[in-house]
Amino acid sequence: MKGDLALLGAVGAAMVVIPATVLVWSGQPLLAEPISALPAAVPSSQAALGEAAALNQGAFSTPAPKSSSQPPEDVPSRPAEGDEGPQTGEALPDTVKGIWRSPVTTLRILDQGTGEVVELSLEDYTRYAIAAEMPASYHLEALKAQGVAALTYALQEAITQRSLPEEERDPGLLGADFAADPGDRRGYMTEDTAREFYGEQFDYSWNRITQAARTACRCVALYDGEPIAAAYHAISAGDTTERAENIWDGPLPYLVEVDSSWDILAPGYKSTVSVTDGELKELLTAAGANLLPDPATWLSVRGRSSAGYVTEVQAGSITLHGNQLRNLLGLRSSAFELERTHTGYTFYVRGYGHGAGLSQAGADYLARQGETFDEILLHYYTGITLAEVGLSGEGI
Repeated sequence: MKGDLALLGAVGAAMVVIPATVLVWSGQPLLAEPISALPAAVPSSQAALGEAAALNQGAFSTPAPKSSSQPPEDVPSRPAEGDEGPQTGEALPDTVKGIWRSPVTTLRILDQGTGEVVELSLEDYTRYAIAAEMPASYHLEALKAQGVAALTYALQEAITQRSLPEEERDPGLLGADFAADPGDRRGYMTEDTAREFYGEQFDYSWNRITQAARTACRCVALYDGEPIAAAYHAISAGDTTERAENIWDGPLPYLVEVDSSWDILAPGYKSTVSVTDGELKELLTAAGANLLPDPATWLSVRGRSSAGYVTEVQAGSITLHGNQLRNLLGLRSSAFELERTHTGYTFYVRGYGHGAGLSQAGADYLARQGETFDEILLHYYTGITLAEVGLSGEGI
């Protein structure tokens, strides 16, 4: 979780249509010390946003024990007749109804570090994505929810990319479904990288991740029978999650405001960033703004969503979306208040990430209140259904 994607690219660019791009980096960095401290594919233009000291413990968790001898339980799975997909792990809950036959049996991912296209099974990808996106010390049900979200988005991306005519596919992907940088823990993290990253807590952490992935890789979140663009973020602004149309190019029925008020309890919920007049002038001028001599006139909030995220900022002569200013200044989210100081501006920020879809801190909290992974997913993604993944054998 090195920061959710640079949502709008260069300042002034049009908003991104969600199904056409990866949007799921959470906004929260994984940290190696201590080891309890992101959507899947990572386009080369994405920047890691977030501060290195953020959230070095799980949101509502206790630190992982030093012991490395805690293997996951092996619980026989519910058999799916005719399903040749993953069948290890615990029985799926009753809310997971029916089998969705996936035309994608493996995922093709461009490794941005090496330039090679790697092919991963759905279970391996789910495991690697959980490892990169959520602290291993989070509750097991939260890890499962994260795994389902990451896999669902990857399937949605793969189906979309492979369904395009050859001439319309992104040539930069070299035939892959999407891109990631596993060597830098962006999008997913391999076992070898995780072993180095987790150190003495590798066995404990990897066993938990593996246990969660065994269940998550068998489940997909659907809307109208198709995998959703399962966006997620680290911590909401502390009231509700954000609506898709306030971030990207239009609404999605399953990415609407839902309660996540418990996120105010998460470590790292609040952060503060101060910017001097000189620094701000340089950034805004580079973004194309003309500025008056008085720095007090350079910034003003003009619009805010009901979830608390800034949707419009007047920056000198130009208007920016809150996420554009967030990216310029390296803020954890666009849910901020700004204050004019003697030497610049101070931003008081709530939450971490774009705010849409699954809140990872919220998922951890709900799991610790007894919610299961399916209940968490059904809460954060409105109107979805959950189904078991079956592999059709008729790939695209």
